[in-house]
Amino acid sequence: MRAVVLSGPGDLKALQIKELLVPEPEPGHVLIAVKAFGLNRSELHTRLGLADGVTFPRVPGIEATGVVAVCPGGEFAPGQQVVTMMGGMGRTFDGGYAEYTCVPAAQVIPFTSDLDWPTLGAVPEMLQTAYGALTDGLDVQAGQTLLIRGGTSSVGLAAAVLAKARGLTVVATTRTGAKIARLRAVGVDHVLIDDGEVARQVHDTLGDGVDAALELVGTPTLPDTLRATRRHGVVCFAGMLSNEWTVPDFYPIDYLPRGVRLTAYGGDATDLPADVLQGFLDDVAAGRASVPLGQVFPIERIRDAHSIMEADRATGKIVVLPRPLRWRPRR
Repeated sequence: MRAVVLSGPGDLKALQIKELLVPEPEPGHVLIAVKAFGLNRSELHTRLGLADGVTFPRVPGIEATGVVAVCPGGEFAPGQQVVTMMGGMGRTFDGGYAEYTCVPAAQVIPFTSDLDWPTLGAVPEMLQTAYGALTDGLDVQAGQTLLIRGGTSSVGLAAAVLAKARGLTVVATTRTGAKIARLRAVGVDHVLIDDGEVARQVHDTLGDGVDAALELVGTPTLPDTLRATRRHGVVCFAGMLSNEWTVPDFYPIDYLPRGVRLTAYGGDATDLPADVLQGFLDDVAAGRASVPLGQVFPIERIRDAHSIMEADRATGKIVVLPRPLRWRPRR
């Protein structure tokens, strides 16, 4: 099989396409024929040597979408459509940047859909993170206001779709006016240009601040996001678009505004119930929801895909197809 292999951290040239043996699954594992995989900042961190616990050489990729090829334990039938994510994929064992990936059955989620593979490939990690952050991280409720800091990221766009479906008023940020239309298209009520002082803009728009805030940029913007949140509101730290995720010399009393609560969300496949995945895909098929799909590349252009992700030039989730699959570029 063809796979993208990292022999160690490096620049774009570190992403090498190689021929590897197809993995042989043991009982309790599933071999998946990968039809599409999405790109994530986590894989950029792995390539740049910023991720902990990674061993090399390694096939990166924390998610994959495809069909069951072999399942010796019988948990899934061959041909079943599935997604998989997290659980050490692309870090402690080979991940989704390949024609086949072998993962524990416990982190495989089945679904049935006639949507095209690029659309399906954009969903798993994006939906899992957005859903988990809104439910476990923030426990959002209908009628509340939500700030999404990093709104034009794939998770930010997915969170906006889910939040609007739950009856929230959504405020989202972007650093450029060119992406305002993208946020409006997924139902964002108030778009703010992130000039570093979003809190001021939020209070000008909503008075006391938002009920909940989803921080996807990272620790550089977290203090301002906390200030944008009303007393007894909640901020969930769930992303690191800035590649910065630690706070030096953290002193809670000085760092946290009075009465504002701070949580975090990471999560894995077990946080995305099969019925939630199926329901979301059904809603997309029926036109009740949308997938913020960006550019689609063949695996031969994995370096181009990573370059766009690294430069933050994506307009949605970047998806790669490991096989031709009647591939057409999406612009």
